[in-house]
Amino acid sequence: MKKTRLTRAALLAATLIVACPLWAGAIAWDELSAEQQKVLAPLRDSWDQLPAERQERLRRGADRWETMSPEQRERARQRFERWQSMTPGQREKLRQRYEGFKQLPPEQQERLRKRRQWFQQLPEDRRKALREKWQSMTPEQRQRFGERRLQQWQQENGNR
Repeated sequence: MKKTRLTRAALLAATLIVACPLWAGAIAWDELSAEQQKVLAPLRDSWDQLPAERQERLRRGADRWETMSPEQRERARQRFERWQSMTPGQREKLRQRYEGFKQLPPEQQERLRKRRQWFQQLPEDRRKALREKWQSMTPEQRQRFGERRLQQWQQENGNR
């Protein structure tokens, strides 16, 4: 039970890293709702030492956690476990990729989401083969592949 609460709090902290800065002051523990306190319970003793910005991100994360279905919570736990297993370099690379993704037009973001969903639905052996093919490409081959995919996307969407 204690591990679950710690995992829950750590999960919330990790998923909120990219939240925007806030100008609000510190939030007293007693100002949190009962539901927020339940989710954030592992942080109770250190709550007053957290920066106000982090307190606000955690509060909003607790609100989101409460609205998630059990399946969504399980996926979030799995993502957090994957995050924890990454090296600092891998985490930084992922942050940079996410920032790049946010800069894309909404249509292109949606296209990438659909492609990822398509890839995830492939049989494991097919995904493995595609990963191996990508990893065997030179940077130049990857660049050409990306350019061809962009041209294809532009043709499909009438954006030349």
